[in-house]
Amino acid sequence: MQKTNPEHAMKQIKLEINIDVRHYDELTEEDRKLTDAAREATNRSYAPYSHFSVGAAALLENGIVISGSNQENAAYPSGLCAERTTLFYANSQYPDQAVKTLAIAARTEEDFLDTPIPPCGACRQVLLETEKRFGKPIRILLYGKKNIYILKGIGKLLPLSFGGDYLK
Repeated sequence: MQKTNPEHAMKQIKLEINIDVRHYDELTEEDRKLTDAAREATNRSYAPYSHFSVGAAALLENGIVISGSNQENAAYPSGLCAERTTLFYANSQYPDQAVKTLAIAARTEEDFLDTPIPPCGACRQVLLETEKRFGKPIRILLYGKKNIYILKGIGKLLPLSFGGDYLK
C-alpha cells in the first residue's frame, strides 16, 4: 500500500458569492434611475445578428450617468458589448472620475429577460481594470424583470482574476 505524504495532500479553496436580490420597487431612487438608463440604452443597441440587445449605464462619482449598448458587426469579433462601450466612453471622457455603479439590462426582440444576465468574461476583465484604475469596487446592478442582482465589486464575478500585478 502506498502512503500519502501529508505535505502533498490535496487542498481545496472554497469560493463563495453573496448576491443581494431585490425587486425593482425595492431599489433606491438613484438605482432605479440608473437601471432605467440601462434599459433605455437597449433601444440604441445594434444587434441585427443576435437580436439580443444589451444596455449599460454607469454612475460616475461626479453624478454624471454614461450609457452604452452592444454594437454588433458581421465580423463577430469586431463587435463590442454594452458594458465595455459604456466603461471605455466613461474612462475616455471623464478619466478622473471613478465609476460608482454599473447597471446592465438585456432584452430579446420581445421583452426584457426575466433573469439578470452577467457580463461576459471580457467585460469582467474590463470592470476589474476600471476598479484597479480608481482603487475602489464598482457596485453592479444586473437587471431582470423578476429580480435584480446587486454585487459590490467585480471580484464576486471574477475570482482568481488576472491583473496588472502579475506583469511586474
